[in-house]
Amino acid sequence: MNIKKLAARIAGAFIVIPIVLCLTLMGFFYSTFYFPNWSSATPGTIMSSGEKRQYLLYVPKSYDSTKPAPLLITLHTSMSWSSSAMAISRWNEVADKNGFIVVYPEGSGFGSKSWEMAGSETPEHMPDVVFISNLIDKLESAYNIDKTRIYANGMSNGGGMAFVLSCTMSSRIAAVGMVSAGIDPEWSWCTDRHPVPVIAFHGTADPICPYDGGPSKLAGGSFPSVRDFYAHWSQRNQCRLNPVESPVAGDVTRLQYSDCADESDVTLYTIKGEGHQWPGGRPIKAQWLVGAYSSSIDATNLMWSFFRSHKLAER
Repeated sequence: MNIKKLAARIAGAFIVIPIVLCLTLMGFFYSTFYFPNWSSATPGTIMSSGEKRQYLLYVPKSYDSTKPAPLLITLHTSMSWSSSAMAISRWNEVADKNGFIVVYPEGSGFGSKSWEMAGSETPEHMPDVVFISNLIDKLESAYNIDKTRIYANGMSNGGGMAFVLSCTMSSRIAAVGMVSAGIDPEWSWCTDRHPVPVIAFHGTADPICPYDGGPSKLAGGSFPSVRDFYAHWSQRNQCRLNPVESPVAGDVTRLQYSDCADESDVTLYTIKGEGHQWPGGRPIKAQWLVGAYSSSIDATNLMWSFFRSHKLAER
């Protein structure tokens, strides 16, 4: 991270703190009082890079230990917790129907948590990357995990972390999903050129991670244009140059890059007028802060349909 970017983040923090507190409280109330499968998730800890790290694990009743099961890694937003990611995404409901395991790792920091995507470490040695890798190892030793079907997804800061995992763990992550993703590292940072399938969702009225890119008054710093970002991803995946854009609903269009290496599709759903929300998930009701919510599509089910059609390519 350069000096100018760091200075912008520090200055932005003084603006963001009250907003973050509001978001943190909302995440707490959603995950504690409104999610039906809360009691079914098992808390766990693991030592990684000399620190005790936490996570929530959801193993559906439909899990059959005699059959390899897919593993979904779901990453929470900045200044939040694993429980809020579980509440907003509603992945447990989809896992119940399809027999896959979901793990909700928790970021680092005092109180509410975040994912650190910058630092002096080389990408593969970043503490959060090592944590996720160690967590996968632990779950593979305890459950019958299909090693060709491990997926990462997240919202906001968690979506950015899913991108980081695609650049540091492409030998283990079969595909990634990103919702209202906050992309911190620039493309030049991602030196891993192995194709990784991606499905993404982003609202045009997102006040935290602007769709057209540029500075964010709410998050601090600056973000790339969403369409430009996934155009870069399509180049990484060696896709055909001309994507196909088609309407999906009255307020939703899908941009599809196809004919990619290793069938690593790049798919972007654009939700007109939506803010910093998970489409079809549990809405954040403070729309005055995060923007409007759309239920025109179900991001979680669409993501799973995308994931189940992609396995880790042999190398």
